[in-house]
Amino acid sequence: MSSGSCGTNTKKQKLHHHHQASLDVNGGSGSASTALLDGVVQKITTPAMGYFCFDTLYSYLNSLEPPKKPDFTNDPFPLFVTWETGVDKKLRGCIGTFNSIALHSGLREYAITSALRDSRFKPISNDELNRLHVTISILLHFEEGRDYNDWEIGVHGIRIEFQNERGMKRTATYLPEVAEEQGWDKIQTIDSLLRKGGYRGHVTPETRRSLKLTRYQSETVSVSFQDYMNHVQTLRC
Repeated sequence: MSSGSCGTNTKKQKLHHHHQASLDVNGGSGSASTALLDGVVQKITTPAMGYFCFDTLYSYLNSLEPPKKPDFTNDPFPLFVTWETGVDKKLRGCIGTFNSIALHSGLREYAITSALRDSRFKPISNDELNRLHVTISILLHFEEGRDYNDWEIGVHGIRIEFQNERGMKRTATYLPEVAEEQGWDKIQTIDSLLRKGGYRGHVTPETRRSLKLTRYQSETVSVSFQDYMNHVQTLRC
């Protein structure tokens, strides 16, 4: 499975809220959301991942040496990095991979890629840093759906594979937060995802039945620039 972008670029879109079937952990800087999978809490994310993404982006934009090796786990997982800006947390970039990738190199790569190479947006600039928020989504618990309807809004992210009207294979994904925050039902979500993936024909019930759906869950952590600066000040004390 390959890299891709997540979410929509509409004003309403946000990718930072917690969702059902999750345990929210708030304390100190940043906020973490831990997925509940098979009745077992699996905490992978940590605010340190957000600090590392800010370190990476700051170093890149200012032509500095990249940050040192972080101390959180380097286990491989599929992941997405989402940048948002301002009080209303407007989406500024979101790119990730469905391939399992070591977290140290993966977050280093996608912190930059999502900030500078999301084709829906202009690259993030240095003067935007103080308005940014970053969310890391670790993707877990992949399952093949029986059909396009075999997933739960607010719990599952979905990835679809389909053939467009010219017979070419296309894929698209939405993270678990998207459908709930947009206020979509399942059909609206699937139809929007088809359009996002480049389907231009008339969407019929047969179009929906013909696609392949994979559902997954995610564990997230969100960190603001202020959280990051508080962390930096703590290290200097």
